[in-house]
Amino acid sequence: MNVLIWHVHAAWTTAFVSGPHRYLVPVLTDRGPNGRGRARTFPWPPAAVEVSPDELATAPVDVVVLQRPEDEALARQWLGGRVPGRDVPAVWVEHNAPQGRITELRHPAADRDDVVLVHVTATNALFWDSGTTATRVIDHGIPDPGHRWTGELERAAVVVNEATRRGRVTGTDLLPELSRALPVDLFGIGSEEAAAALRADGADVTGIGDLPHDELIDEVARRRVYLHPVRWTSLGLSLLEAMHVGMPVVALATTEVPEAVPPDAGVVSNRLPVLADALRRLGRDHEEAARMGKAGRAAALERHGLDRFLGEWDALLEEALA
Repeated sequence: MNVLIWHVHAAWTTAFVSGPHRYLVPVLTDRGPNGRGRARTFPWPPAAVEVSPDELATAPVDVVVLQRPEDEALARQWLGGRVPGRDVPAVWVEHNAPQGRITELRHPAADRDDVVLVHVTATNALFWDSGTTATRVIDHGIPDPGHRWTGELERAAVVVNEATRRGRVTGTDLLPELSRALPVDLFGIGSEEAAAALRADGADVTGIGDLPHDELIDEVARRRVYLHPVRWTSLGLSLLEAMHVGMPVVALATTEVPEAVPPDAGVVSNRLPVLADALRRLGRDHEEAARMGKAGRAAALERHGLDRFLGEWDALLEEALA
């Protein structure tokens, strides 16, 4: 089938466009957020085809995958009068955990009978108020990068984009204390600036920068432990990638993490002394780290493998067309 989908989250979309369909990815001259086209640093198959708004006016589209309110507005504008949910089947993917007071977490697609709302974690589905809209949970799935962990560097890896701006949400403020247990290497957009500010406050944090995806995976896998200090977000794909490559995990027990990381794959707790002790222990014990990483890889392949993800999506897309 021909699936219209915007390039919003590169890592998630990389998995989605790995399926058996033809994926129409809008592209604008400025390659801004409403028309980024194909990803530049992720390996996308030829089936992900860039299409301009002019081409979409007459393009065969079997189903529209919405991810933001602006996607729906653009589809109405670009599809030559075809309306998602009325003239073309539509599903809405919600990537993010809601923000705000529990009584105010109403989803933009709430109380609709023309779309299916798909959450990427059960935690998101629990907290978003979707009213009467039909909802599903399709857990993340990622292409298997293979076992790459060496753990040769007695350091913890953290992958966070814009760590300074996102602050307490991503647990950036926790890094000074945790880095006293095991030095931290921070990866992602703005990581060098964030690390410099943290070092000024006495943290043992080094900014590595925003690396191309495959290089990022290799470099993270050289660190002994993957540290996930995030307080509130959807389940990070960087955490799942770390488990896939065979890394042990030390993480806050928030959102979907306790479901994703089994007890033999790492240490999950909201008590910072427990996390710090785990970092110290794994920093000293490469053998224990290897055992945990092996268990984590097995768990990630079983629950967050690509085949399961694509199978569930294929079933939902077929249902949308029925």
